[in-house]
Amino acid sequence: MGALPAFAQTDGAGGLVPSFKDYPVAAVMASALFLIVITMMAYGVRHFMFTMNRLTGAQRHPYIDIAVARWPMITVYIAAHNEEKVIAGCIEALLNTDYPADRIKIIPVNDRSADATGEIIDSYVARFPSRISPFHRTIGKAGKSAALKDALHFAEGDIAIIFDADYVPGRGLLKQLVAPFFDPEVGAVMGRVVPVNSGANLLTRMLDLERSAGYQVDQQARMNMNLMPQYGGTVGGVRLSAVEAVGGWHDDTLAEDTDITFRLMLNGWKTVYTNRSECYEEVPEDWGVRIKQVTRWAKGHNQVMVRYWWQFATSSYLTLGQRLDGLLLLFVFVIPLVMLVGWLLALGLYFLNAGSLLSTLIPIFALMIYGTLGNFAAFFEIVVAVLIDGNRRRLRLLPFNMLGFLVSLFAISGAVWSLLADRIFKRDMVWDKTVRYRAKAAE
Repeated sequence: MGALPAFAQTDGAGGLVPSFKDYPVAAVMASALFLIVITMMAYGVRHFMFTMNRLTGAQRHPYIDIAVARWPMITVYIAAHNEEKVIAGCIEALLNTDYPADRIKIIPVNDRSADATGEIIDSYVARFPSRISPFHRTIGKAGKSAALKDALHFAEGDIAIIFDADYVPGRGLLKQLVAPFFDPEVGAVMGRVVPVNSGANLLTRMLDLERSAGYQVDQQARMNMNLMPQYGGTVGGVRLSAVEAVGGWHDDTLAEDTDITFRLMLNGWKTVYTNRSECYEEVPEDWGVRIKQVTRWAKGHNQVMVRYWWQFATSSYLTLGQRLDGLLLLFVFVIPLVMLVGWLLALGLYFLNAGSLLSTLIPIFALMIYGTLGNFAAFFEIVVAVLIDGNRRRLRLLPFNMLGFLVSLFAISGAVWSLLADRIFKRDMVWDKTVRYRAKAAE
């Protein structure tokens, strides 16, 4: 009684999209949904290509076998803000590296810490004055990117290796990260990040799966296919002359790593991912911290997207494949909002009696859900990463990642709106520091 006709039925002459003339609102909604579905299919195909490349393609590790060389002078930075629980472990690990002691300068960057971070750093300086040169920062713009920008002025040599304070580098990691810089075209290098507290609770186990897929499959596939491996801001390094050539280190973004990756690539410098160069981090152990972390990533990444997408799309230094991969990567933190809009459109069409259209698209909706998770770790990438890592029992946790997916979906969507509000009201950036869970090291 009074129901709208099922205008999405196909009769051979019509299509799935309602007529603009007869049902203009529904036709616009269906057209928008169709474009969203096409976009999500592109991301699904991208994830599938990366997964199959990691399974069956040739694996590129071009610099991993360099063990003996005339190692260059490097500066190693430790980004630290209220890191009394973890800073000692990172410094100890760097002091025990096998990199030549006379070719390394360690600079802990103490950015206005209110705890005992500064005292712990100074205690190591007193014991190793020739190896550690602290940078105690008391003024200036807030955030890691601003602190590193100030600290880079004190670098020695042309290579800067950067760690967050909660990371524990292995003895041979510095040589593995420096080796690619023997190639004069390399501007940035990234190693693999592995959670050290993955057994703490369900959330950390889920994040361990996501990290495994993001690095073991996604990053390595990009390296294999000569696409767009991304420098991640820690467990990696940059060539300082390359950074200077592309405009210097920017401190007006929450994602300085993504910013420098795209500026290097669009100006012809290469980024390198070394999958066997593992370093260990703490991942969030509670959902509130996780949501703040994802929100910061999303806002910073989208700042970079707005600034560089057109320059990247038109760069003469990049192949077509690199441009496509880079653009898909740039827009990855907009996709959750796009997906949410797609769900709302589908719900609206349902109430407009376009049920046959929706039933036809159900397999595509399944792919949309299946093909996007968190940053860039799709469900089938997780499966392959776990199989490659040799720990199949972790696959039992895969259904729980739907929870993480939904949390990320709404957190990232909220971050997009927050970034728009920041631009409209000219609000300053706020850096939400990730909480540390490790017990404070004994001094």
